[in-house]
Amino acid sequence: MKKTSEMKCGLIGKPLGHSYSPLIHSYLDDYEYKLIELDENEVGSFIKSDKYDALNVTIPYKKTVMPFLDVISPEAERIGSVNTVTHLPDGRLKGDNTDYYGFSYMLDKGKIDVSGKKVLVLGSGGASMTARTVVADRGAREVVIISRRGEDNYDNIDRHADCDIIVNTTPVGMYPNNGISPVSLGRFPKLSGVVDMIYNPSKTALILEAEERGIPCISGLCMLVAQAKAASEFFTGEKIEDGKIDEITAHISFDTKNIMLIGMPGVGKTTNGRLIAQKLRRDFVDIDNEIVKRSGKSIPDIFAEQGEGGFRDIEHSVLEEFSRRSGLVISCGGGTVTRSDNIKLMKQNSTVVFMKRDIASLPKDGRPLSQANDLGELCKKRLPMYLSAADIVFEMDGSPEKNSRGIIDKLKTL
Repeated sequence: MKKTSEMKCGLIGKPLGHSYSPLIHSYLDDYEYKLIELDENEVGSFIKSDKYDALNVTIPYKKTVMPFLDVISPEAERIGSVNTVTHLPDGRLKGDNTDYYGFSYMLDKGKIDVSGKKVLVLGSGGASMTARTVVADRGAREVVIISRRGEDNYDNIDRHADCDIIVNTTPVGMYPNNGISPVSLGRFPKLSGVVDMIYNPSKTALILEAEERGIPCISGLCMLVAQAKAASEFFTGEKIEDGKIDEITAHISFDTKNIMLIGMPGVGKTTNGRLIAQKLRRDFVDIDNEIVKRSGKSIPDIFAEQGEGGFRDIEHSVLEEFSRRSGLVISCGGGTVTRSDNIKLMKQNSTVVFMKRDIASLPKDGRPLSQANDLGELCKKRLPMYLSAADIVFEMDGSPEKNSRGIIDKLKTL
């Protein structure tokens, strides 16, 4: 067998722009791992070409590859889809399904118990097959598949309002179409768990609603890492300890989530944001600067011409664009949190840091609302909004160098 450093591996599917797989596999071993976008009519010839030593397969080709394989594992056969292709010693192509392991790990990690429960699985593709197989094996009382055109569909979904668990296997809400949800959870009063296989954004609209309602829930990143770990074992023949999954999940989460800085005007979001971005080798985005660029006007001029409402509309549009991206450091305006829909944008793919400083030290120059209002009253009004949005509260004390390092250290403890 080749040394792992000499192996060529990859992921086939379409589209793949959202994929974290190369980053995950870089933590697992030292083989080459590439993204390979194919049209459906190219899949068979590519699989048979032997250009790669091993492959992962993602949507929409988990079923498509099966006729081109020589051997299919019993688990993959039972699920009806393949996500891992390797070469047997005699050269034959074998298909496996590591999503079963990944989804099982995800349920355990989220403490989602399906035994004796009615489970609603949204979607009817390859991922749905994995979910229905796992929950059935774990003793679900009833498993209902919701599809667009099946007997059970989104038009008559209310007849399953008594379900206990919802599992989303569809791409609805996945990057770049953030903010969309396949269902409203208010229609299901008995829910005790929500599972979403989507991992980008880190929190879909479905997961954010579950959190708001206090329903136990989990997103798909840990499943992605777990199935990749199992796939890597098939690639190399080497066992990887399960503890590696949580370690890599934490790394990927830190690497891919935005760092979103909020706080009162003049607290130092821009200065510290630039330093944080420099230290972490990330791109830096200042929302206020982007507003000025796009409008061709200063912020005081926008306030004068369009009022605060007009400014907030522009701000929301700019925040919506950048919040769906990954791995940025983003400095928000002081009043960004005053719109609840902005807070939802922040939470979908960012760790939000509330930078808190003594009011007496905050400047007012060039800040329309700071000049027009009592700063103490403005802070008092906004404080609950900052706290509602924040994952971290950081007390600003000392130089920007000290504060930026302190924020990074605190982020790494999450």
